[in-house]
Amino acid sequence: MADFSKIVLAGRPQGAPTPEHFRLEHGALPQAGEGEVLVRTIWMSLDPYMRGRMDDAKSYADPVPLGGTMEGGGVGEVIASHAPGFAPGDIVVGRTGWASHAALPADEIRKVDPSVAPISTALGVLGMPGHTAWVGLNDIAQAKSGETIVVSAATGAVGSLVGQLAKTKGMRVIGVAGGPDKCAFATDELGFDACLDHRAAPDWKTLSAQIKEAAPKGVDVYFENVGGKTLDAVLPRMNTWGRIAICGMIAWYSGQGVAEAAPLPVAWRTILTRRLRVQGYIIFDHNDRYAPFAQEVAPMVADGRIRYRETVAEGLENAPQAFLDLLKGGNFGKQLVRVGEDPGA
Repeated sequence: MADFSKIVLAGRPQGAPTPEHFRLEHGALPQAGEGEVLVRTIWMSLDPYMRGRMDDAKSYADPVPLGGTMEGGGVGEVIASHAPGFAPGDIVVGRTGWASHAALPADEIRKVDPSVAPISTALGVLGMPGHTAWVGLNDIAQAKSGETIVVSAATGAVGSLVGQLAKTKGMRVIGVAGGPDKCAFATDELGFDACLDHRAAPDWKTLSAQIKEAAPKGVDVYFENVGGKTLDAVLPRMNTWGRIAICGMIAWYSGQGVAEAAPLPVAWRTILTRRLRVQGYIIFDHNDRYAPFAQEVAPMVADGRIRYRETVAEGLENAPQAFLDLLKGGNFGKQLVRVGEDPGA
């Protein structure tokens, strides 16, 4: 039996990806060099941004090469170390890729304290998605008490924390999610003031009318995760001096719905006449803000004030299908893949 497994990019999709765009390969274990550690992957993260890495297009990061290991973060156990400060048995988080093991530079990983929360949270509410939520709400949108915020993909790994943190600020929080179960989770467990089911709205105008009803004083902040008809619905409801934090646009990642989107002049005029501030951001530009994020949010996760949900796919070989489901909104909360045994589970 092979010691090492990985999922590689087998082809570049034209439109929506399919299982044929991935390939499972086996081989010998990678070797850790000087200043590196060898990590056994326990949990692997699946995130929407990975769709963009499958395309050979200029972006904020290089695409995955054909035949290359799919990009992604993971939490794992150090099994060999050639770097000071790390020893076998340490739990770390880093860019493992879609692989059972990874040799990682010590300056690109971070230790995880299993006593704070389950180690899987280092990929979700206490990891990159949580950091993304905190930075977007506080630094990008500069959200304030008494304001109204609309959060798309409201029960996803990012959106669910955005909404909960907004409630702690004293904001009115309106979520948009896909399906009655997700909306019920947003209001009943996460504490959102309202949640609208975009799947039940036949068009953006219907959804926009629902937003108007849920936010009678208008929308001050829109946390953008999806694009699509949700963006079309929110724009007319934005208040003067409103802010839009652009975190993602999953509805358009594979090209669907682009032709039906609101014309750019309509959006541009709304931005101009209402003096909106619209800012896109990539969380890797804000690594200096991880420490204050963790300092604020980790105690809230530990004592249950912040809630989270995870969807788990079992086995590295099932990562491609779980990823395809994620792109269609099939996950509930953070999408993870359990690659190996978790000693703390």
